[in-house]
Amino acid sequence: MSWYGRTKLVFDSLRRNLNPKILPRSHLPSRINPTGKFSGFSSIASGEVGLRSWTNTNRVAYNPFLSQAKRSYYVDRYQVRHFKPRGPRKWLQNPRAVWTVVLVGSGVLITLYFGNLETVPYTKRTHFVLLSKSMEKRIGESQFEQIKKTYKGKVLPAIHPESIRVRLIAKDVIDALQRGLSHEHVWSDLGYGSMDSTARGSDRGVKEVGMALSEDGEETLSGMRWSKDDQILDDKWIQESRKKDTKGESAHLEGINWEVIVVNEPMVNAFCLPAGKIVVFTGLLDHFKSDAEVATVIGHEVGHAVARHVAEGITKNLWFAILQLVLYQFVMPDLVNTMSALFLRLPFSRKMEIEADYIGLLLLASAGYDPRIAPKVYEKLGKLGGDVALGEYLSTHPSGKKRSQLLAQANVMEEALMIYREVQSGRGIEGFL
Repeated sequence: MSWYGRTKLVFDSLRRNLNPKILPRSHLPSRINPTGKFSGFSSIASGEVGLRSWTNTNRVAYNPFLSQAKRSYYVDRYQVRHFKPRGPRKWLQNPRAVWTVVLVGSGVLITLYFGNLETVPYTKRTHFVLLSKSMEKRIGESQFEQIKKTYKGKVLPAIHPESIRVRLIAKDVIDALQRGLSHEHVWSDLGYGSMDSTARGSDRGVKEVGMALSEDGEETLSGMRWSKDDQILDDKWIQESRKKDTKGESAHLEGINWEVIVVNEPMVNAFCLPAGKIVVFTGLLDHFKSDAEVATVIGHEVGHAVARHVAEGITKNLWFAILQLVLYQFVMPDLVNTMSALFLRLPFSRKMEIEADYIGLLLLASAGYDPRIAPKVYEKLGKLGGDVALGEYLSTHPSGKKRSQLLAQANVMEEALMIYREVQSGRGIEGFL
């Protein structure tokens, strides 16, 4: 047998074994013969016929409209089928869910806001602070350690004459702060950080301050007369907020460990971190020789810590960032950043500087230093910093000249002079903050 014949025989055998048996039409079972009479069942196995009959009758195409397990549509009165959307129903399409989210979210925001409102001492201004007091202290202590590492080898030792002088001045200011808070807090002695009321007689007080600041006895300052039309900053918001019958918040000062270091750098600067860490640069001491001038600067920086300006600034920057992200969707980012700085961040910073000036002035007077020196100090700082015409709008600090003019004319000077006179007479005043 040739190879073709053998191959054909193999394929025929496989086809007979794999395919179902196909019977000729003459062998199909039939109940009715061609003559019309019933001829009975066929002799073919009934099991085979039943299997084929069951298979053929159940081959029905799936129709979703005939499925009764789960109806995904409804029929209206016009016999129109309306299909329901697949998947879970979106909560935005459920009014009840939307109102629940709105009410719960509003309750959380209101609780968060009113639960974090605080009142600044003296000015009685209410501000919103998210940063906790413990976190604020940890940030201040961490920054203080970082500063000491940065200026390693430049921090003057505790026995250095300048260190002793600054520490004594700072101690006077801290003691004045304790008196201003009515002995609410008892702090340890000021350490050195090692490398290991309503104003009274306003006209008389303004004239007195003006006479003290001017050499020729006129009510002028640096040859310029104070004009309401010329002012950019004013203290109306302070006077309005002081009318509130509330008590200033000072719980963040509990258990604070005041420290001070002097850094041998020509920088004309000083600052106070939230944890009561005061840093003074020798450049400031080179330009301000008297203790009253140095006390003015230290009192201002301590005023920032008393009012929690660092924590408030962090909270404000968070809201500013959220607002910027929203505006980025509609306005160019560069324009948003510029407008945010000019109309939000910089005005807020200048406002905080004025508030610290006022608190520092009262601390200066309570410490036994003449508060009339403060306007001269700020004017001198402005000259050292190079005040320019538009610097008032483009700087984080008000110009030295404006700070000097505003502080000399403000009602806070009246209170500071009253406190100073009481201290000089040996009585002193408590609870002025």
